[in-house]
Amino acid sequence: MVEGDSRARGARLLALGAGPAQLGLLEAAQRRGLWLAVVDRDPGAPGFRFASRRCIVSTEDEQAVERLAGALGVDGIVAPGTDWPVAVAARVAERLGLPHPITPQAAVLATNKIRQRERLAEAGVPQPRSFIVGGEDPLPDVSCPCVVKAPDRQGQKGLTLVRDRAELAAAVDTARTAARSGLALVEELVDGPEVTVVGFSVDGVFTALTITDRVVAEPPAFGVALAHVWPSGVSDTGTVSDTVSAAVGALGITEGPSYTQLRIGANGPQVIEVAARLGGGHDAELAELVTGVPLNDLAIDAALGLPLAAPAPQALVGGAVTRFLVAPPGVLQAVDVPNDLDGVERVRIYREPGFVFTPLRRGSDRAGAVLVQGASRDEAVARAESAAERIRFLVETPLAQVAE
Repeated sequence: MVEGDSRARGARLLALGAGPAQLGLLEAAQRRGLWLAVVDRDPGAPGFRFASRRCIVSTEDEQAVERLAGALGVDGIVAPGTDWPVAVAARVAERLGLPHPITPQAAVLATNKIRQRERLAEAGVPQPRSFIVGGEDPLPDVSCPCVVKAPDRQGQKGLTLVRDRAELAAAVDTARTAARSGLALVEELVDGPEVTVVGFSVDGVFTALTITDRVVAEPPAFGVALAHVWPSGVSDTGTVSDTVSAAVGALGITEGPSYTQLRIGANGPQVIEVAARLGGGHDAELAELVTGVPLNDLAIDAALGLPLAAPAPQALVGGAVTRFLVAPPGVLQAVDVPNDLDGVERVRIYREPGFVFTPLRRGSDRAGAVLVQGASRDEAVARAESAAERIRFLVETPLAQVAE
């Protein structure tokens, strides 16, 4: 997509989500001069500053989203950064006769981990051994450590790293309580590094744009990414890309962006989960810095039904890192961002003064992010850590509000 392309000029786009995960796409849409309606239940969501029309509605309220889309006469719907709205957008687009990169059927497979596991197994895509646990089901015979999660929730909702079997029952109860379905998904924890593959598909052909190492926090924030580091330290990236291509194809994601998490075990890559959307950790911005491919713009094109061409990634930098920022618990008073941060391409601060930070448990507890480049992976990592140390979140700590 060429910025300002007349094919999209005057188009009306409905975006589901105005949080940190959506900022890159919303900014790209505003830059292109699109009329942009943005849906989010949080009136203070940071992405609303890019909106032509603010819609204070939950992104999961499908009937309300459909009424809005019809009343506003939008030309397309996009759901970047979070899982459940992907299915909402696909179904609403089909009912209203709007273009959309994926079908409702593919969206279900991309947003329900149980259905996804079944489909990947049918296609022979390597993945961890897993078990579904309902209300009366016995606990599975799984070795520990293992991971227990809500199969129809995103991120850390209902997620537990179980180190000892004595913890398994409580973890299953936590996941079942968080799940929409009342079911828990128990998965073996693959011993090996975790990577993220960001890609784009056109006419069923998948192109991997970036393969990054995913640096995650320990419990209680297990699974929360602290950084995405490019290039990956995994040597056999061709096998990783081929595995992701097979997974994306098996789920019916033939057009548009995808975001896949894997662990690299002794027997090769194992698919943890696939999402039919842009990643929520500014992955599109990192991909554009690294490859020159404007992934946010491509996702907008796909949502509006514009002609797509397969991306042609290039290696433009030696190393790059998205490093997430964590604030100390307390009420935010101010943020000090130095002017001389070496190698930093972008700083995103998610919260305004007055926001109450709690200890890091979920992705939504992160305070911001920096996008950093370097001549090498090691230089980019060093610059990212230096920037994270120098950006200061000044907080006042009311103990009653941030207690464990």
